[in-house]
Amino acid sequence: QVQLVESGGGLVQAGGSLRLSCAASGRTFSTSAMGWFRQTPGKEREFVATISGSGGNTNYQDSVKGRFTISRDNAKNTLYLQMNSLKPEDTAVYYCAGRRYRSGSSYAYEYAYWGQGTQVTVSS
Repeated sequence: QVQLVESGGGLVQAGGSLRLSCAASGRTFSTSAMGWFRQTPGKEREFVATISGSGGNTNYQDSVKGRFTISRDNAKNTLYLQMNSLKPEDTAVYYCAGRRYRSGSSYAYEYAYWGQGTQVTVSS
């Protein structure tokens, strides 16, 4: 069983930056594609970014391209999301997720493991 624990959320002003981390347990982290999703009340969970098991391939939602960067440190079993130039519309609970496969995905249903989420609030 893989456990994922997010950290790094908080309150930030528009234009500011935050770095989310996701610590993963288990021995299969380096062979698992990972992703970040976000959700606001009353809306479906939304894809943000994904990264392959090796870290060589990434993909982003259009609205965060150029502002967010997903990365991973397989030696530390940790996933990151660097968020710059934050906007009020980025306010959400952010979740990290893991797949059983090496290739990334933008579809939430293709992820087997989920963290508990961390709140990000961007004030205007």
